[in-house]
Parts: sequence; structure tokens; C-alpha cells
Amino acid sequence: MKQNEYQMLKEAKKVILAYSGGLDTSVLTTWLLEKGVGEVVCVSVDLGQVKDPDKLKEKALGQGASKFYNINVEDEFIEEYAYKSLLAGAKYENLYLLGTAIARPLIAKVLVDIYEKEGADLIVHGCTGKGNDQIRFELSIAALDPKIKVLAPWRFWDIKGRSEEEAYAASHGIKLDFTKEEDYSMDENIWHLSHEGLDLENPENEADLDKILHWITPPEKAPDEAEIVEIGFEKGKPISLNDKKLKGSDMVKALNKIAGSQGIGIDDMVESRVVGMKSRGVYENPAASLLYFALEKLQSVTIHPEALAYKQKMSLDYANLVYEGKWMTPLKEAMDLFMEKVNENTSGSVKVKLYKGNMYPAGIFADKALFDEELATFEEDDVYSQEDATGFINLFGLSTKTYASVMKED
Repeated sequence: MKQNEYQMLKEAKKVILAYSGGLDTSVLTTWLLEKGVGEVVCVSVDLGQVKDPDKLKEKALGQGASKFYNINVEDEFIEEYAYKSLLAGAKYENLYLLGTAIARPLIAKVLVDIYEKEGADLIVHGCTGKGNDQIRFELSIAALDPKIKVLAPWRFWDIKGRSEEEAYAASHGIKLDFTKEEDYSMDENIWHLSHEGLDLENPENEADLDKILHWITPPEKAPDEAEIVEIGFEKGKPISLNDKKLKGSDMVKALNKIAGSQGIGIDDMVESRVVGMKSRGVYENPAASLLYFALEKLQSVTIHPEALAYKQKMSLDYANLVYEGKWMTPLKEAMDLFMEKVNENTSGSVKVKLYKGNMYPAGIFADKALFDEELATFEEDDVYSQEDATGFINLFGLSTKTYASVMKED
């Protein structure tokens, strides 16, 4: 198998490389040419994380790439990927907000577009054989064009581990923008920033937040005064911040700063990877955490009880599907339609109080609330007959009473 993959590289006139400028892709650009590839076209997909595309282009071309693309899709990413996941309430293992998982299908889509434009022979990515991203990329590419051949050198090359990659980079004059001591494996986009590796590999180690965090102020160092923000929603979609209309990417950028400064959005978890192992990561997602919290509060007063219960069950299935790389599947599309339907009435606004890493509801204002204060009050009312409860409980508990009576007969 290894010989066959090397032969494919040798015969490839042009390959598309998913390029971030990090350790893996920096090494890969040079390595692919060294193994006989005719041309390497580096494609950076900008989901809000690329600070200096010109510098990235210079780096890619300096490493031997024949061409470089930086495709900005941050608006599409928020509107069509992040907000759909938000609407579904998708949290993998009840915590992870899927910042990496929802990005990979869109990156794959861009890679396929450039592959077709360039008339390439292969798509190459730098994902390891231990991770989830290889699955997400390749399932998405297959959904878009099952004939495209994809290669992942981590599965067959002779480099073993990040230390050997760093040694390869040093021996080939490849400049890296970090030191080994700071070399967390990171994935960044406008929705989140993840950190893995080094001391985080052992769950017994407390995360050194002062060293790790880039976006978020550690909660104990957050301001001593609380801050209240008001987020407006239309059919479950965020549309305004403090009464100001904002497009998705601007909303997320603003909330990343506000919530991040208040210590909101740190998730330190050990998750179950698709390939079967447990892996620890620290995620920074200030805007995402705040939006999830606010939307859930609004949904609590706008969605019919049975529909809300079913949505919460489906949220777990939705998260699992997305985590496993099955974004581009009929089931996922059907789930999106359900989430849109069930949130038809989820319009209004929510005030949230932020204080040292915590969030509290400070007011839920639904356009059409299913909460009726006159029904729910503990004071006297004229709309609810408490005597009806006796007959209701007798019928509602009939099966329980019947079962208990039969069991006692034994």
C-alpha cells in the first residue's frame, strides 16, 4: 500500500494541498515536491483565522508551491455552518461546540472547487491517522465528488511524530512560527480556538490558562463588574446585539471580544474520537458559548414542550453526525429542516449577565411566548382549575397502579 501511494505521488502532475502554514502543511509542501510531485498548489481556506494572507502566500511560495490561494469564506461559515449547528443545539458529548467539525466540510468544498479549477490529480491533507479531521475531510470530498483521490501522508510516510516533523523542517530550512515549548496543536477559526498536546495530553494536569488562552481572560482575572448584553433572534437565528443589527461574522467577532473579556467560553474536556481513543482538548469559544446559552433560554419559552423534548434528543444525534464528518448526508439535511420548523416561533431577545466565567439570564423577551404568567402564578387565578388535577393524576397514573397491583398479587 505504501509503495502504491508513493507511486501516485510520483505520477501526480499537480496536487491541491490544504494549507494552513502550520507545522504539518509547511513540511508537506516541501516533502511532496521531494517525492516527485510536479506542482503543489497550496489552498488556505480563511474562516476568520488568517491574519496576513500575503505573509502566508510568501511562506507557501517560498517552500516551493507553484500557486497559492487564500479563499475567505467566514460569512458562509457562520451563516450556513455555525448557525445551523447552533440552531440544532449540537454539543458533542454535551459539551464540545463542534468548532473544528463544522469547519471541515466547508474547507473540503473549497478544496474541491480549486481542484476542479486547476485540473489537479490529487487532494492532499496533513491530518494524522489518529484524528477525526481525516474522516471529516474525506467524507465531505467523497460527497462532493467520489472520484477524487485523496492522500494523507501521515498514514504512510516515515516521519513519526511532531518532533521528527520539526527535525525535518530544521534540516530543510523551513521556518516555523513557534517554539517547541509553545507547540500546542491548535485549530482556529472565527467560531473557536482549540488546543491539544504537550501537558494537556495528561488529564491529571491542570490546564495552565495563562499560557494556553489567546482569546479569553481567565475567569479570576476578569473584571469585577458584571456586564449585560442583549441578543436578538429571528426564528432562532442571531440578528442583533444590544439592538444593533449585525451580520453573522460581525456578531461573532463582537461577542468573542465581549464574552472573552468576561472569561466566558472555556471548555476543558476529554472527548471520544471517532477512531476509538480518548483525547483531551481545551477549547475557546466565547461567542459560541454565549449564543448557545441565550438561544436555549429563548427556546425554553417559545417551543412546544413535546417538540422541545424531541429537539433535545435530536441535538445529540445531530452533534454525533457532525462530529463523525457526516455533514453532507441526507439525514443531516433532514435534521436541519426539522430544526428550522421547530424554531419557527423562536423570535425575540435575551439579556444575559456575564460575570467571571459565568452566565445568568437577565430577561427573556419572546415575540410569542408560550409561558403564561396567569397560568403559572402561585397566586389566585381564574384560568386554572386545580380540582382537575385529581382526575388527571388518576388517569395519568393508571398504568402504574395497575402494574403495582399485579406485582403485589405474587
